Amino acid sequence: MKIVIAPDSFKESLTALEVAQSIEGGFRRIFPDAQYIKVPMADGGEGSVQSLIDATKGELLEVEVTAPLGNKVTGFLGISGDKQTAFIEMAAASGLHLVPFEQRNPLKTTSFGTGELIKKALDLGVKKILLGIGGSATNDGGVGMLQALGASFKNAAGEEIGFGGEQLQQICQISLENLEPRLQSVEFEVACDVNNPLCGERGASAVFGPQKGATPEMMQTLDNALAHFADVALAQQGIAIANHAGTGAAGGMGGGLLLLPNVQLKAGVQIIIEATRLAEHIQDADLVITGEGRMDAQSIAGKTPVGVAKMAKQFDVQVIAIVGCLREDYNVVYQHGIDAVFPIIRQLNSLEETLKQGRENLESSAENVARLIKLKM
Repeated sequence: MKIVIAPDSFKESLTALEVAQSIEGGFRRIFPDAQYIKVPMADGGEGSVQSLIDATKGELLEVEVTAPLGNKVTGFLGISGDKQTAFIEMAAASGLHLVPFEQRNPLKTTSFGTGELIKKALDLGVKKILLGIGGSATNDGGVGMLQALGASFKNAAGEEIGFGGEQLQQICQISLENLEPRLQSVEFEVACDVNNPLCGERGASAVFGPQKGATPEMMQTLDNALAHFADVALAQQGIAIANHAGTGAAGGMGGGLLLLPNVQLKAGVQIIIEATRLAEHIQDADLVITGEGRMDAQSIAGKTPVGVAKMAKQFDVQVIAIVGCLREDYNVVYQHGIDAVFPIIRQLNSLEETLKQGRENLESSAENVARLIKLKM
């Protein structure tokens, strides 16, 4: 039996490779002689860089960057084996994992460090930048990133606005005059993990704000601030970012990136599927196992498990998803190629303890899934 294991990471608990290893560990207890092909996946968030480095025989480079709260941390980016393409994941500089639980506040967090990673890529002389924008701690519309690249956002007093999503409502003037000129000669692909618009009930603040620490009051403030940013960008730069699919990704980073030249927003999981040659691994498989930290209705909007499932269905291969937890609206995934879903949490604990138990819970659940499959054989 050939089993392809192609999961995303379990955010703040396990990397995609660790998830794949844990699933294999559980299955091997029941099917020790099966052939296991591990293909760590991503959709633009954490793990995207490593997946692409592995696919192109590239290397990882460390860079000091500004974290979401303004402190300095060591971030990273990848470069392809032929040195022509840089791989960046926003989470490496502006990720949620860089902000302690008690300090999460998207009114204050900045994407400035992501801009610093882009500048480093330009310094490397690449011809193409592939930027994954999942897993962010920010809701600043990518304004911090743009400031790091030379764009200017001034308030009514003619002063540069500060860091954080709440600052966007102070924007009176946008200038791209001093934007990094090397961006003109680089192809820029943005791997979005969702297709949400910038604002509104499906926008960045309403859908993703709570996981970044936003209260209902903060969500309204942030949504209004992003809408104001979009209005000024349209009026002064002629760039429409409010309703474009994907502009709500990463706290509006998808929208802010449209102020740069040569930028294309794409489904992140498709980029990773192509780079990892997933189709070649799946075409003769007996079973595909995928997964993510939390499965819900948003999973059909560009997330890894559904992307993997759609690929598997091209070859009539059954797909099982093993996930950290479920929301009650998760069952829509059954209409998009996933045949069965199994959550791994075995007992009620604090979030911190549950995240620490990810490997143990995952192996146990994988074993139980394998036992179920064996009953049918």
